[in-house]
Amino acid sequence: MCSRDSSELNFTRKRDRSIATANSNSPQSPNTRALGTLGENLVAEWLQQQGWEILHRQWHCRWGEIDIIALGTDEESKINIGNENSRFPIPDSQTLAFVEVKTRRPGNWDAGGMLAVSAAKQAKLWQTAEIFLSNRPDLANNSCRFDVALVRCEPLRQKAKPILTPLTGENSQSAAAEKYQLTLQEYIRSAFSN
Repeated sequence: MCSRDSSELNFTRKRDRSIATANSNSPQSPNTRALGTLGENLVAEWLQQQGWEILHRQWHCRWGEIDIIALGTDEESKINIGNENSRFPIPDSQTLAFVEVKTRRPGNWDAGGMLAVSAAKQAKLWQTAEIFLSNRPDLANNSCRFDVALVRCEPLRQKAKPILTPLTGENSQSAAAEKYQLTLQEYIRSAFSN
């Protein structure tokens, strides 16, 4: 095979890949970014049901992006005052949660998205959070944590009606969005630290 034949073959492969990519972004099969946003919507709604205030969605700077930034009170932030049975929250002890959401379809390669939160990704999230806090000094005195939410996304069958499953436990919620059934598989509090 001469070099001309090789370059034509490479051009054909690139063209076929670009057509396949364009087709995968059609309305019937939303692109990865759109599915990720659907998963983030589910997690944001779940956090609000848990009493958290969503401060930002898809906050970004030049170092990276944080899917959800939420402010709330944790059970872990309560202390015993007086006897063992009385529990009161520490005054002004709110927690700032930086939430990374991973939305995956069945048969994914990365353990539902958990393997995608590598050490390099964690460092990027940490640096992005530091920049966020430098821009919001009013929040800098709150305790901070990095959470990971794993969302499973399955296409609904053509004739099937969307099934809205109510909150069944602390770590599980489902909702239908567009042509997909989304399920919050796992919410990992304080998934990593620096």
